[in-house]
Amino acid sequence: MSSQSHDTYQEITFHHEPAEGTKKIWKTFWLLLGITVVELALGLSIYGLGLGHFAILVIKGVIVILSLAKAFYIIAIFMHLGDELRNLIMTIAVPCLLFLWFIGAFLWDGNSFKNLRNTFDPYHQESTTTPIEKGTHDAHGTQKEGAAH
Repeated sequence: MSSQSHDTYQEITFHHEPAEGTKKIWKTFWLLLGITVVELALGLSIYGLGLGHFAILVIKGVIVILSLAKAFYIIAIFMHLGDELRNLIMTIAVPCLLFLWFIGAFLWDGNSFKNLRNTFDPYHQESTTTPIEKGTHDAHGTQKEGAAH
């Protein structure tokens, strides 16, 4: 056995040091929080101020631009693409932009289909403009002769 007693242990303590990257994370947090607060304020101003149609479109455009800026900043910081080569960044960013274009194209096409369908559907036009009286229309939705409207 050793000459040192087993009941006298020295406690080992370490002083907590924050990790090296926390300053960058907090800076990112505050920046994203600030942009989000500005977006929310702009969104609420649409309803609270009673603005005209053009001003509302401008505000919505600014909100979209701020959202895209947040998305690219998140990609650059949290996906670590800000320090990468330009070609790698373009390899990831260009398909994302194409994906946004696809979403816009599908929404545009769907809206066009909805509007055309409502234009060429005679039952839709008739049922939404005037109530149909029972017995005064034939199977095609046209008014029978002699029936008053």
